[in-house]
Amino acid sequence: MLKEFKEFAMRGNVVDMAVGIIIGGAFGTIVKSLVSDVIMPPIGLLLGGVDFSDLFITLKEGATGGPYATLANAQSAGAVTISYGLFINAVISFLIVAFAVFMLIKGINRLEQLKESPQAAEPTTKECPHCCSTMAIKATRCPHCTSKLG
Repeated sequence: MLKEFKEFAMRGNVVDMAVGIIIGGAFGTIVKSLVSDVIMPPIGLLLGGVDFSDLFITLKEGATGGPYATLANAQSAGAVTISYGLFINAVISFLIVAFAVFMLIKGINRLEQLKESPQAAEPTTKECPHCCSTMAIKATRCPHCTSKLG
């Protein structure tokens, strides 16, 4: 059984999947930073200084009464909140990742099409303009209707 597990674990697909998961996690960290540190501050500034990560609804106040200025204050007080601002950040992160994956797949497909399309070979036959029969490209007279070809 140990031998079978080793064969399974060392298959190309399993190793490729593991590498993809690791790279995906690292990519997710980069995207999260891009969204929270680069994209969201200007959007918040355009919307009047709103920080999406601090948008929340208090369902139940904590040990110290509200209102709470930030989500961190509400959570440290033990308040029960719906953190819809964090959800907005997560949706934006997802859209960025989805777009990046779309562009990556589109590029890979384009490369595969270039690799698969062989160079156009020189034609070896031509068609008679009179009887529409196929003949050798070097023919000067149609073998079917005997018409002279230009």
